[in-house]
Amino acid sequence: MLENDRFVITVPASSANLGPGFDSIGVALSRYLRLTVERHEEWIFIPETKEVESIPTGTDNLMYEVAQNVARQFNIDLPSAKVSVWSNIPLARGLGSSASAIVAGIELANVLCDLRLSKREKLRISSLMEGHPDNVSPSIYGGIVVGYHHEDETYIAQIPEFDVDIVMAIPEYELKTTDARDVLPSDINYRHAVEAGAIGNMLVAALLNKDLPLVGEFMEKDLYHEPYRMKLVPELSLVRKETKALGAYGVSLSGAGPSVLCLAPKGKGKAIAEYMHTLLPNCEVDVLQIDRKGVFVETEVTTSK
Repeated sequence: MLENDRFVITVPASSANLGPGFDSIGVALSRYLRLTVERHEEWIFIPETKEVESIPTGTDNLMYEVAQNVARQFNIDLPSAKVSVWSNIPLARGLGSSASAIVAGIELANVLCDLRLSKREKLRISSLMEGHPDNVSPSIYGGIVVGYHHEDETYIAQIPEFDVDIVMAIPEYELKTTDARDVLPSDINYRHAVEAGAIGNMLVAALLNKDLPLVGEFMEKDLYHEPYRMKLVPELSLVRKETKALGAYGVSLSGAGPSVLCLAPKGKGKAIAEYMHTLLPNCEVDVLQIDRKGVFVETEVTTSK
């Protein structure tokens, strides 16, 4: 980039799993992390919204650490920058806030060091950092993404077009991913694993066929993680029980929780959201759309709303 250039990086939020797609399915959502970047004599991160008010403002910031890591992989010195950080993605709520920050950090290095990384390269770098592709891949590609990460390769299949409303109930409390993983069993028996895998396969088939009622049915049959995490997120069983009468297709934990995702017919999201708010007055309830663009960079600064 030129000395006086400014640019904006926009990264969508994401929701992982959709029930049985544990650590392998994710969807990009219409909440965003946005960085306004310009060259500066030293690194500084300036939070602009309450969601990021507690982030580190110097080189201990995750986005800097990721950018520096990427620059070193290519043996390039990372130029310093001033970064204004705007976000409406809440932290530790199951909306991929850390994955969005990782994708943003990769894009920081990509632009500042003129790396010209492909989406595939960004996917591989971010999946190696995260350990799985379920959150980072939709934040890079947009849409719904099915993926598998291995130490030798990362594979994905993207479903860019999927026309639904997503109603999200976001509790006030945080749930750290480490705490949500601590309640999971260390192993499951063979017969149980076969059944869990078949359920996940049926979810993928329903997604590819855009069979929304079937998607909703299999979203709620997970055997990998939700049965163990339901005690941590009481909102899940309540929303699942009460929203079907309003036409919801299916309900699942968003990532590790505590947010709860409700898949709804296009146009019915608002009515379902209003009802969910009466059920969960202590939760933020919002109607979101599937982001189809993924991470992108603009050279002109835009005003956040």
